[in-house]
Amino acid sequence: MGAERAEARHEQGHRPYSVALTTDSERSLVVDLDDKALAPKGWSNLRKPKAVSMKDAQIQELHIRDFSVEDETSDHPGGYLAFADEDSAGSKHLRKLAESGTSYVHLLPAFDIATIPEKKSDQTSPDCDLKSFPADSQEQQECVAAAAAGDAYNWGYDPYHYTVPEGSYATDPDGTDRTVEFRQMVKALNEDGLRVVMDVVYNHTTSSGQAKTSVLDRIVPGYYQRLLADGSVANSTCCANTAPENTMMGKLVVDSIVTWAKEYKVDGFRFDLMGHHPKANILAVRKALDALTLEKDGVDGRKIILYGEGWNFGEIADDARFVQATQKNMAGTGIATFSDRARDAVRGGGPFDADPGVQGFASGLFTDPNSSTANGTEAEQKARLLHHQDLIKVGLSGNLAGYSFTDTAGNQVTGSQVDYNGAPAGYAAAPGDALAYADAHDNESLYDALTFKLPASTSTADRSRMQVLAMATAALSQGPALSQAGTDLLRSKSLDRNSYDSGDWFNAIHWDCEDGNGFGRGLPPAADNEDKWPYAKPLLASAASPDCADIEGASAAYQDLLRIRTDEPAFHLSTTGQVQEKLGFPLSGKDETPGVITMRLGDLVVVFNATTTTQEQAMKGAKGAGYRLHPTQADGSDEVVRSASFEAASGTFTVPARTVAVFTR
Repeated sequence: MGAERAEARHEQGHRPYSVALTTDSERSLVVDLDDKALAPKGWSNLRKPKAVSMKDAQIQELHIRDFSVEDETSDHPGGYLAFADEDSAGSKHLRKLAESGTSYVHLLPAFDIATIPEKKSDQTSPDCDLKSFPADSQEQQECVAAAAAGDAYNWGYDPYHYTVPEGSYATDPDGTDRTVEFRQMVKALNEDGLRVVMDVVYNHTTSSGQAKTSVLDRIVPGYYQRLLADGSVANSTCCANTAPENTMMGKLVVDSIVTWAKEYKVDGFRFDLMGHHPKANILAVRKALDALTLEKDGVDGRKIILYGEGWNFGEIADDARFVQATQKNMAGTGIATFSDRARDAVRGGGPFDADPGVQGFASGLFTDPNSSTANGTEAEQKARLLHHQDLIKVGLSGNLAGYSFTDTAGNQVTGSQVDYNGAPAGYAAAPGDALAYADAHDNESLYDALTFKLPASTSTADRSRMQVLAMATAALSQGPALSQAGTDLLRSKSLDRNSYDSGDWFNAIHWDCEDGNGFGRGLPPAADNEDKWPYAKPLLASAASPDCADIEGASAAYQDLLRIRTDEPAFHLSTTGQVQEKLGFPLSGKDETPGVITMRLGDLVVVFNATTTTQEQAMKGAKGAGYRLHPTQADGSDEVVRSASFEAASGTFTVPARTVAVFTR
């Protein structure tokens, strides 16, 4: 059916299988997605970047609007077409990351979202001069919050129609522009050398019953939503939970994913709250994708990657109703789950701490203490730091359950025997089962977490070095790693821990270092942050924002590490056996240096020095060996790491403070 005729066929009401919509999802449209009129030029013979397997994926997590809305060099700020603006600052930066080894861009929800007005004329914006207020003022967040319900911003975890692109990101939300422009975005990212992951949210709906934005429950009441014993709809996810354990809801998940893969050439899917799905449902998705072929469907479904949040909570926790798609249950499937183990050890504390000053390996625990009493005594800090180092070692192995090493107490342990809040730290069966990350859209950005945790007097130059060190623990691990877009540029959200509805003011990425990094834009919105204001206010008032040298230096140093990771085969191991053979921590044990991890990986030695002083690490097995600083760092952007050295007579590696150095022989 032609595009013109497509728009003439309206169907009243909401449809679970809608593929096109009018503005604000008022009507479904009958559209043939194979119509040539809906294909951008070059779509049918689009050449994908080389496929990268899950175990080797390096992922940038990015919100469509954040990418371009404040980029003055973009011709399509805030929309799908911004990714096709080749000369914009954002596109240029993504290409640089792709050249360094980033393989995927993970887009936050881009399906039809219930909480964003789609017509620009209907969208509100803050009615204040936001730039006029002081860095620690509460005025900015008041103005942003007043406009939030009707503005153009939301992360988008509010699904309305699962298989239609969101209209607010399109030039015209009425009709098929959103289809064409979504495809143009995928094509542009692929042409920039990046494959595209879509964040999908089948675990809940925005509403249920007869609410305006209820779709599934109005068709078969009480079937598509998961019910509790009293007949009410479960809402442990945040909102009205779905029931993918029921056949037709499970089928909807599979059919929707296959549509995105075939019709939009999406290269991967990240499942929100995947632990709320049955394992069987996610495996059914995998099976359906594996059946797609280039000849028959135009895509090779076996190359599509899958990962998700394997958290275990709510009414289905501990496999109460079915075998869930959780961390431990998905091990060995090739479908990765986010690993919180090393994340917490690197950052310090956890996302729900009352005091955000709890420190970790990359935020000064024991080696650079702050003033927070929540860190405990000096002895407690040292013990916790050494345990964090064991958690990070497990993370560097790919979070393997069966990887064996000497822990900081001098015991031979496996990854699964290391404790993480009462659970086994290591749960992966092979590299690629666990996804490493130091930050994502949830919780404070890495820069903001380090702002809360490093001593307040820490210089911006030293903060940027600790940022790179934290990112390196994920980027230099076995298995995949994810980074929130802008983290290499020290991205801040002005200490906002949950910016899902905090508008462009707190969320937009600043690609030009002259515009700062987003720090000091006022106290973060009260709804999720007011209890942290007493900690945030003095930091926003007194802490300096990083300058261009800090921002560009951090990004360049991170890109050097990405290049090393991409080019060195030792970072791309496939089995626990290979990791056991190649990876070791020769100085791990009772005499281990607090704040330093020394990793041997084949012919490489990597030293993570999170302390405030230069450290010497003497390795018995390195005596007489011909180690030197890796050429990528020796010829790279970071002057500090260039002073790292190896002395063969004693087998000693010398590494400057707050630095990750990679040596080769």
